[in-house]
Amino acid sequence: MVIIYLLIILSYGVEADSSTNVTNVGAIINFSSRIGKEHKTAMEIAAESFNNRSKTHKLILHFRDSRRYPFLAASAAEELIKEKKVEVIVGMETWEEAAQVADLVGNQTQIPVISFASPSITPPLMQRRWPFLIRIATDGYAQMKCIADIVSAYHWKTVVVVYEDDGYGGDVGMLALLTEALQDVGSKIEHRLVLPQISSLSNPNWVELEEMLRLPTMQSRVFIILQSSLPTVTNLFRLAGKMGLVGKESAWIITESITSLLDPQHTSDMKGTLGIKTYYANNTSSYTNFRKKVQTKYSEGNSVQPEIYALRAYDAIGIITEAIGKMADNTISLEVLKTVLSGYTGLSANMWFNGGEVLYSPVFRIVNILDENRFQELNYWKPEVGFSTDEAGKYSFSDVGGVIWPGNLTCAPKGWAMPTVEKPMRIGVPGKTSFSKFVKVDRSRQDSDKKKYVGFCIAIFDMVINRLNYSLPYQFEVFDGLYDDLVEQVHKKVYDAVVGDITVLADRLDKVEFTQPYMKSGLSMIVPAKPEKSIWMFMKPFTWQMWVVTGSIFIYTVFIIWFLECPSNPAFSGPLKNQIGTATWFTFSTLFFAHKEKIYSNLTRVVVVVWLFVVLSLTSSYTANLSSMLTVPRLKLYIDSDSKVGCDGDSFVIEYLQNVLGFKNIIKVKSEYGYPNEFKNKTIEAAFLELPYAEVFMNEYCEGYTATAPNYRFGGLSFIFQRGSPIVRDFSKVILELLENGEVKKLQNEWLTPKKECPRNATSNEPESLTLNSFTGLYVISAATSTLCFLLSFTIRLRRFQHQEAAQQGSASPIPTGETLSNKAVRMAKKICTREIDVPTRSPFCTFFAEERSSPIWEYSTTSTTPQLPHHTYNPPEIECNPMQSNPIQSA
Repeated sequence: MVIIYLLIILSYGVEADSSTNVTNVGAIINFSSRIGKEHKTAMEIAAESFNNRSKTHKLILHFRDSRRYPFLAASAAEELIKEKKVEVIVGMETWEEAAQVADLVGNQTQIPVISFASPSITPPLMQRRWPFLIRIATDGYAQMKCIADIVSAYHWKTVVVVYEDDGYGGDVGMLALLTEALQDVGSKIEHRLVLPQISSLSNPNWVELEEMLRLPTMQSRVFIILQSSLPTVTNLFRLAGKMGLVGKESAWIITESITSLLDPQHTSDMKGTLGIKTYYANNTSSYTNFRKKVQTKYSEGNSVQPEIYALRAYDAIGIITEAIGKMADNTISLEVLKTVLSGYTGLSANMWFNGGEVLYSPVFRIVNILDENRFQELNYWKPEVGFSTDEAGKYSFSDVGGVIWPGNLTCAPKGWAMPTVEKPMRIGVPGKTSFSKFVKVDRSRQDSDKKKYVGFCIAIFDMVINRLNYSLPYQFEVFDGLYDDLVEQVHKKVYDAVVGDITVLADRLDKVEFTQPYMKSGLSMIVPAKPEKSIWMFMKPFTWQMWVVTGSIFIYTVFIIWFLECPSNPAFSGPLKNQIGTATWFTFSTLFFAHKEKIYSNLTRVVVVVWLFVVLSLTSSYTANLSSMLTVPRLKLYIDSDSKVGCDGDSFVIEYLQNVLGFKNIIKVKSEYGYPNEFKNKTIEAAFLELPYAEVFMNEYCEGYTATAPNYRFGGLSFIFQRGSPIVRDFSKVILELLENGEVKKLQNEWLTPKKECPRNATSNEPESLTLNSFTGLYVISAATSTLCFLLSFTIRLRRFQHQEAAQQGSASPIPTGETLSNKAVRMAKKICTREIDVPTRSPFCTFFAEERSSPIWEYSTTSTTPQLPHHTYNPPEIECNPMQSNPIQSA
């Protein structure tokens, strides 16, 4: 009878007295699973605690076994509603069960359903589809983001994902989230290992699992187990350890669904594994009391520690019991549950309800399995912070903390199948190269002889190998195919790497991984150096616009000097054409600083000073550019799409010349020694080489050839490895160090350019003609200065003319009457621009404009109405200023 009574309690719960209000709750769990047992124990403890406290209400739990089958769970829910009149249904270990129960039961009967599971990816319009469903577990995005951050912290580029097929595709969502999270940190999934449900079979065949692990093409040694049963996980680690997959340079990560269920009997083969657990406060009095009750119920006693699944089940019943105290009509409704969840503090987390989901910010704790009885708790992880040393996320950290990795290693594993002496790294070496200084294979030597492979690239590789902080066994293998085929061999994992002059290209990046380039690369054109022969070479230093503006400024300066000097300088006397000739000769001679004429006007001196500065700049620039054009060999740049050009026959340059530059006649040249013959025979007009090859060619044949600077850039020369290889990062770091300390430059001088640089080895474009933009400012200053001086002189002469006109009106000199305005203007211009306006010979003061000034102390002679030159000869001082003489100038 006692056994029958216990079975009734197990299936239908504990009946309450008829004098109290009874609330029936249906619980659908998996009786046979570890998680289901924890759920049942936690809910029973929560119900007992409530029943012991309450005098008016009793909570009765009715358990049903779903065995993780969604339809069985839905059937059990219908039976609980009809037979037991339950007001709330809780449980459902998987999302498939929860969705089936909410769809077939909750929507029809409008009974709240509290699920312990949540979908990996929240479907759209979920609240509208299942309005009576409440989820107290978060989706899988945060946990997948945590795993991706672990992968990123240790620079693992590829991972292997392992999961057990549940038959319902529940792993698809987690796999999609993990793929997206890994892409965000620059990593990817190399292989997916899907395990059958072997543990569910009566006679599991673990040999099949061992065969699945034998993957010769799988290079990654970072294993992530998304979900699996404990028996399958235990045997997986046992077989992986047997095959050497749980050891040096390997890393294993397990999710919370596995970590929370581990016990000593399952961890013997999992040493060094990282696990993820949801953090909860385990130092509170509420948790301590709950843990004691759980340990009392379990036969294992004090060894049992309630995990997150038990805490969520306990909180679910706690939410229901709190809702019982707030219900108005002795019925638990959805609205009452929402009110409770608006701010509920449970053992698992602080919760609030939003859109059918109980929200809380998850905090994960990273644990490290040390041995059968020890777990080491490492750093925390929060979505908005990342790794931190405290649960609040105040002190961020770069990784998970001090990990003891598989093999009792303290340094982070490479996460890659590293080469060993028994299985060295296979490195392909191009056997046919156009420039042997980069890579040369001496086929007369044995493969084991290191001198069989020589060259600049081999020297850099050896230097990098010697600077690595770990051993890297390798063996070279000659490959006689095309470079693109060699890259494809690495992509197909025939070779682990390639050492040679491989150019980084965009389409190759999708197949392999490149190290830091050790040399720059670009397309350079080489042509025979032929000096250009032209009778107009002397015109080349300046553009035609420059010549036009320079001539205009010259003519303008000639006019200004003539205008300023003709009234007072005897050298500018005589007929107008003589005056213009003198001014022109004077200005032209300043170009060579050979002028001898004396200057009498201070304004002219200002103009000439600025003009001489212009002349200095122009002559210096002209001489320098003309010298460059005459001494540097000029390239024959008249290459069009129909020209015959040569290039390396085993490179991407052929397609580049055809598809990008549009050349039609492309001649393949087999080696560097074939280019001179091709040029000599006029088979090609130009050769297109990558910059490193062009430097080697010009160093060898510097006389008679010249090259352009590369106008088209590429990624540079580099080594290649399989995608995801951690060796790439180590190689790149060492190459950067060699570039920074000048070691690569030394090797380049030793192997590629051992000769001294030839004086005519110019790898730059021909000198260009100087344009107007370089001298616009100087021309503006010169023109502005000349114009200002002209206006000052013109203003002074105009005032003198006005004084003379006034003096003539008061004298007996006849002034034309009835003179038209135009005639008067002509007469005024003649007087202003000639010597008919008297100029004083002496100045009492040494002033800047002494000879141009009009003042009452100056004496003017009367001028006849008929234009004529004055009868006297005027010889003013050249530079010094003397006191004015007593005898005035006599007019004719």
